[in-house]
Amino acid sequence: MTAIVRELSRSNSEEAEWKLRCDMAAVFRVSARLGWNEQIGNHNSLMLPGDQPLFMINPRGMMFRELTASSLIVCDLDGNVVRGKGELRKVAFHIHARIHLLNPGATCVVHVHPQYLTALSLIEGGRLALAHHNNLLINDRIVYDEQGYEPVLDNTEGDRIARLLGDKTIMVMGNHGVTVVGRTPHEAFDECYVAERTAMYQMTALAAGGKLRELPDRARRRYLGPWGDKVDARMHLDAWRRVLDKEEPDYAT
Repeated sequence: MTAIVRELSRSNSEEAEWKLRCDMAAVFRVSARLGWNEQIGNHNSLMLPGDQPLFMINPRGMMFRELTASSLIVCDLDGNVVRGKGELRKVAFHIHARIHLLNPGATCVVHVHPQYLTALSLIEGGRLALAHHNNLLINDRIVYDEQGYEPVLDNTEGDRIARLLGDKTIMVMGNHGVTVVGRTPHEAFDECYVAERTAMYQMTALAAGGKLRELPDRARRRYLGPWGDKVDARMHLDAWRRVLDKEEPDYAT
């Protein structure tokens, strides 16, 4: 009987992991469509449920648009690949493992270089204004890192980033890109999507040469809780998955 229970438990665990793998693969494919990643660079990770602290991430050398659910590797928080084929990129380890370790609520970590948030990170004192309705919700969720002067190559820098992130969910990394965290793949993806769109509106408006209209501070939502409790994050990723099911069904293989 014990053996049967163990088999059922293992089967349920594998099924749960497969669902998460498909969600993560979808996030990679949509990110590729949106032009968020650099060549074969950038990385998204997810802590897996279970007794062991393990996270799933894309292996070094693969483009986002070719990743599938089965191609993601599983690593421990010491950087060892415990399942799957491929290498864990060093900079990915020092960012993701340290955030997962020091920020328990950061189950999913999305690190990308989308055009407008990255452009914002290159501007001296670059900040999202309180100009669009989206800013009323996301501005209190953002922290700006102005000390990341070079690639993350050790745990000391990874720890600094994790501590600076604190209870925020979006980090605009100076001269670099953005890191977004969430409880689930759909929450981290949707929050990154909204932040990038909002940056696009602001950068486009500023390029027109006018002055931004400011919204009243009293209208801010001042919400730091789970993103999915405020927006339709799950429905958003599900909608993208329906598109991928028709146009790129191999993502879920």
